[in-house]
Amino acid sequence: MARTVLIVPCYNEASRLDADAFVAGLDRVPGLWFRFVDDGSTDGTLEVLEALRRRAPERIAVTRCAKNGGKSEAVRQGVLAALRDDPPDYVGYWDADLATPLVEVPRFVERFAEGPDVRVVLGSRVRLLGHHIKRKMSRHVFGRGFATVVSTMLSLHVYDTQCGAKLFKVDADLEDAFGEPFMSRWVFDVELLVRLMIRWEAQGIEASHVVVEQPLARWEDVAGSKVSFADGLKAIAEVGAIGNRYRRVLVPRRARIGWADP
Repeated sequence: MARTVLIVPCYNEASRLDADAFVAGLDRVPGLWFRFVDDGSTDGTLEVLEALRRRAPERIAVTRCAKNGGKSEAVRQGVLAALRDDPPDYVGYWDADLATPLVEVPRFVERFAEGPDVRVVLGSRVRLLGHHIKRKMSRHVFGRGFATVVSTMLSLHVYDTQCGAKLFKVDADLEDAFGEPFMSRWVFDVELLVRLMIRWEAQGIEASHVVVEQPLARWEDVAGSKVSFADGLKAIAEVGAIGNRYRRVLVPRRARIGWADP
């Protein structure tokens, strides 16, 4: 498998990080590396991560943020560190709770083999026959409404922008897109897509031709989520702020392509 680095943002994960599962993931998935980012945790997360790194130092790295900056900044710092050290073929991010199991990683990588144009693979928590997607109804309903808002704003048919499993082909556009801090601590995934779309469209590349969604075979809510109902409300406001900031790009796009029909 092509060299793949997954960024795993961690904030106060000392009591629930499954170190054995991550080590087993390295054994099952050749070509996989991890970079864990301690996002200014106040518990023993950093010590847990350092102990985990010592179990496979050639394939596990740890980055420490001095203060808590939110998932967006933790992921950004992790991606930039991975690109500086030894740029992989693919880099992505994965939630520390492993709601998306690591056995999904090879299936993500396989999507890039479908053609040279594929640049982004998004995990998608769509309920299909034979798939095990266990999600709280309240989060599912909110997620569907959120996806409708985002799809309309981007004029891009996206079922699930907020799944914590994403993989990107490493290139100059990706590095540029991570160059500046994101506006939001949680819905930075949306702004990241907007930044990439701006770069692609300057090259005459339509986002729908290079972004694909990978239906997950298994995903399950894990107790201890850091996202509250209040965070969900903030997310809607932040999407509006993102839309306003990039309005000069998004409005002409909607006029040219037509409004999305999620």
